[in-house]
Order: sequence, then structure tokens, then C-alpha cells
Amino acid sequence: MIRLPTLSIGDLTAQLPIVQGGMGVGISGPSLAVAVANEGGIGVLSSAGMGIDAPGYKDEPIAVSANTLKAEIHEVRKKTNGIVGVNIMVATSNFADMVQAAIDAEIDLIFAGAGLPLDLPKYLREGSKTKLVPIVSSARAATLILRKWTSTYSYIPDAFVVEGPLAGGHLGFKKEQIHDPEYSLQKLVPQVLEACRPFEEASGKKIPVIAAGGIYSGCDIYEFMELGASGIQMGTRFVTTEECDASAQFKDSYLQCREEDIMIIDSPVGMPGRAIRNSFLAAVEKGAQHPEGCPFQCIRTCDITKAPYCIAMALLNAKKGNMERGFAFAGQNAYQADRIISVPELMAEIKQEYMDSVYQYMDYPVAASVSQLDISIGNER
Repeated sequence: MIRLPTLSIGDLTAQLPIVQGGMGVGISGPSLAVAVANEGGIGVLSSAGMGIDAPGYKDEPIAVSANTLKAEIHEVRKKTNGIVGVNIMVATSNFADMVQAAIDAEIDLIFAGAGLPLDLPKYLREGSKTKLVPIVSSARAATLILRKWTSTYSYIPDAFVVEGPLAGGHLGFKKEQIHDPEYSLQKLVPQVLEACRPFEEASGKKIPVIAAGGIYSGCDIYEFMELGASGIQMGTRFVTTEECDASAQFKDSYLQCREEDIMIIDSPVGMPGRAIRNSFLAAVEKGAQHPEGCPFQCIRTCDITKAPYCIAMALLNAKKGNMERGFAFAGQNAYQADRIISVPELMAEIKQEYMDSVYQYMDYPVAASVSQLDISIGNER
């Protein structure tokens, strides 16, 4: 009987090898994370921009953000026994405080990207069970982290997410690399697996590699599992679910976009990003947008004197549905979204797509239903 593989990270085992991507500002919140975890995947909160619209943020931004994160983790814990992580950007000014808050709240995993989390293990306390998962875009970055963590902290990453250039949001690539086949996710996954191998052999510890960036279907899952990935991360496809924490207008921008509407932008944080073209971004291109100061001071690499707009405010506006004053980050395949469905329905579709790919590869008639996959989904951790 065909089974969709599980994903084990240390002593945690997800019944589906699917990590829901962390999407800030507020796009992947408690509602989405709980729904994914309850279906056997790994639900993920995003700490990016967390608490920026909460009372008292302007006076005590670090404390409010950390307390908001702890509150969201506790909220999630009340609603699921499944596996939940938090995505924390290294480039944020409150990185250390958010990492500590997540560990204090006993989150299952921390996914850390948008920079190299070279000192992440130092925040763990004795007895901490939180797993540490760096997000990288190259084997070189993975090797740097492996060497630093093993030499300084005697700690092996619990897993890696390797994110390719088709991802939504900020990208860890130069513009000229984004469409270069040499930087495709199909090339990156085997390279990161090879970088991990000597450290796995020396430590006796498996380092799962999770493929991310442009993954949209069960067919994609099958492709990257065949390349050696232990799991996949997808964010874009979860946006058009009932449980996604974004506004209806934000989700509608996905449903209405065409392939040619997916564009690469120059983000104020100094990185290229992938987003859906709209009137706000058109105004940015014409130089018609100007920031009114820096209300949040959230990203260390953002220079407000040169930035055409405040990205935190733009993303917060979009999350709330004010698309005239903001925009939606999205992966390359966002244009494929055609309706709003529930997370359970989406997971069933993905399982069916995966099974169809397996049967096609095995040259069997694609006549089986998803029920024949013999997958038992529970909330065991």
C-alpha cells in the first residue's frame, strides 16, 4: 500500500512531510498553523512584524513583539497537539528576543533565515526541546553553519530548509541568479545533501533536508523526495485556504493574478523579492511612493533614507485588505490558485496529486483514490 512519507526531525515525527511556510506580516498566524498541524503537517507562525499593530508597540516594540509571540504560541497549543514551529528572520532587529521568547514558550521548532543564524544554538537552555532549523539558499551557507555550530556549540542542525529562487517573499539570491538553471532548487537540494553528509557521518545524526521555493503540488513533493529531500515546505498554496490569517482581499489578489503578474521587486531591506503586481507596486516603480519616517525599525538592513516605502506598513496594510497601500508577496506558482478551500480539503488534494505521480512513475493506471493511500493522520508528536 502506498503511503505519503512521514517527516522526522529529531524526536518529532510529522505524519505528512509538509512544512507550512512562515509568511509575515501576519499571513501565517495561529489559525493556519493550527489547521496544518491538525492535518499532520508542521504548522508555522511567522514572527516578522508580529505585534506591530498591538497597543504599546511604539513605546516598547521588543517587549510587545515577544509577548505577542508567546501569546500566539500558547493559543496554538490550546488548539492542537500537532507539531508547530516559528519562522524568525535573522535580519530583524529583535531576532534574539524573538528566539528567546519562542524557546521560553517551548515551541517545537525554530526556522531561521534571511541571514545566517550562526549563533542560534547559544539561546538554548539546558533541557530545551526546541529544534533548530536554518533556512539556506546554498550548500556553501549550509556548510558555514555546520562548521560554526559544531566547532562553537557542538550542535548539529536538526534539519535544513533549502529555499530555491522560485519562492515568494524575500529571496537569498542575486537578481541574475533567480532565473539561472544552475541555481534551481533541483540543483540545490542534492548539493545541500552532499554538504550535510560528512557531518551526519561524524555525528551519527541524520540531518533532514526540506526543499522549499516554488513547490505547489503533490507532484512537486514526489519530485523532491526522489531527489533525496526528507520533506518540503510550501507557503503560497496555503494562502488561498479558509484558515489562512490574511484578509479576503489579500487572498483575492492570488485568485485574480496571472502568470505575468508575478514580478521581482527591489525590497527596501536590500534583497530581491517576489510579489504580485498591483497599483501600489506600479506607483513604487514610478517613484510615486515615499515613506513617512520609520515607524517600526524592524529590519536592520532597511535604510529609510533610501527606501521608497516602509515595507512593514505595506505588508500590514495588505494583510488587513488595504491593497491600495500595500502588496502581496507570492511564490512563482501563485497564479495557479483558483478557489478558496479548507486546509483539510487542500491536504486531500495534495495527497491525491502525490499518489497520481507515484502511479504514473510506476506505470500503473491512475485509478486509485486518496483513501487507498492508507495514511493515518493524527496529532501525535
